[in-house]
Amino acid sequence: MSAPSEKPTPGWLAALPAAWLAVFFLVPFAIMLGVSVAHRVPGGFYEPGFELASYARFLTPFFGKILLTSVALSAGAAAICVALAFPFTVILARMGRRAQTLVLVALLAVLSLSEVIIGFSLSTLLSKTAGIGNFFAWLGLIAESRAYTPSFFALMTGLCYLALPYAVLVLYPPVSRLDPELGEAARIMGASPMRAFWTVTVPMLRAPLMGAGILVFVFTLGVYLLPQVLGQPAHWTLSVHITDQAIFQSNLPFAAAMAVLLLIVSLALVGLTLLLGRDRAGAA
Repeated sequence: MSAPSEKPTPGWLAALPAAWLAVFFLVPFAIMLGVSVAHRVPGGFYEPGFELASYARFLTPFFGKILLTSVALSAGAAAICVALAFPFTVILARMGRRAQTLVLVALLAVLSLSEVIIGFSLSTLLSKTAGIGNFFAWLGLIAESRAYTPSFFALMTGLCYLALPYAVLVLYPPVSRLDPELGEAARIMGASPMRAFWTVTVPMLRAPLMGAGILVFVFTLGVYLLPQVLGQPAHWTLSVHITDQAIFQSNLPFAAAMAVLLLIVSLALVGLTLLLGRDRAGAA
């Protein structure tokens, strides 16, 4: 008796995600692109047209520095989150089932906190009057209480606190499925635990590690509130300046042009990272 043939997937199913992508990405992007080349009306908003004056402003060193700051902050947060999430997830995967459940519930609880709550909570925690500076002074570690915000340290702390749970949740499934006998076999062959970790465990999880880094990078690239609450004006990202141009400066064409640039940079860096990961996988 021959096995029943599988029915082909209906073609209309592929149209659903395509329509979703067109409605919620392509159409808004086309509108934003059209606004970015429109003519700005002084004292108003814009009128239809085609001019590249908004894009020409990107050639100035000031906006080049803003873009570099945004990319550097997101890249730094991605590197720190992956570096912290990887060993944490390895330890988590070796815990008992009940302990893993409690930790994962705690991570999901952190994800329920909004950027507003995280930003102002850390601002209070790192302040001079009600922050940890008082605790350090009480311990005698510092002479007197001091504020740790606004600063680069406070901003990076907020970005990592916001994005670290995402990195852990991305790494948890592949780490939990990793066969522990592979590391044991490497140690039996004479490798030290650290060498077995770097030569066996890390290469097998290269793709999940890269995926976690990409997720954190893209997520933090669009953060808007934390740079204003925890950082200094020199740390303001492109998202902050987009809002400033759109709301306070009433310059929608330039705000749209910056948004287009932010999207292009995000897609380009994600594509470059995926290409490098594919090349390394092919070489291996």
